[in-house]
Amino acid sequence: MPEQTLTAADTPTVRLGYHGSTEVAARIIRLAGRDEATVRLSEYDVADPFRGIRAGELDVMIVKFGINEPDLVTSRVLTQDARAVVVGSQHPLATRESVSIEELADYDAFAPPGIFPTYVWDEVVPPRTPAGRPIRRNRRVDTIPEMRRLIAAGEAIHISLISLADVARPPGIRVVPIHDLPPAPVTLAWLRDSEVHDHVRDFITTAETEASR
Repeated sequence: MPEQTLTAADTPTVRLGYHGSTEVAARIIRLAGRDEATVRLSEYDVADPFRGIRAGELDVMIVKFGINEPDLVTSRVLTQDARAVVVGSQHPLATRESVSIEELADYDAFAPPGIFPTYVWDEVVPPRTPAGRPIRRNRRVDTIPEMRRLIAAGEAIHISLISLADVARPPGIRVVPIHDLPPAPVTLAWLRDSEVHDHVRDFITTAETEASR
């Protein structure tokens, strides 16, 4: 680990975009050797995930799974986020310790929201199970609250990531690990052709170095 953690008085603020739980963001901030006060967290809209970074509102953003956006570049893999399914508390799978992705083909799941890249959504919510069963990605929503309402009502499930356990706490929601999907690789992304300030570059390279130890 770094010999010391940089405090707010030592260095400029890094504007870091994230989605969902702040747990993964906190993990990366620790890898970068930063005090959390030196990082300004901004939650981006999953329906338009790259808008903030492209608008210059963020220095760097957390992405999960691989992205193929010509104007963005990504770091090395910094950590991983295990897979899970979000279900209603009365769902038949809600009390299980873990589930198989094969079981989830029996239930309605979600299509990609907004302009979320389809090729990434195929990693989040695979179109088919490893055995070839189609996953019914037939529910369309525009907002996370709408998604939660359908889940809590038992009308759909959401195949996602275990870090959501930090934020999926409304009454009627459960997060259950999926034991037979590989975890999502987690990286940082930033604009390819924009100037990366020294304090942002240091944040990225320190996190990469510590992640590789």
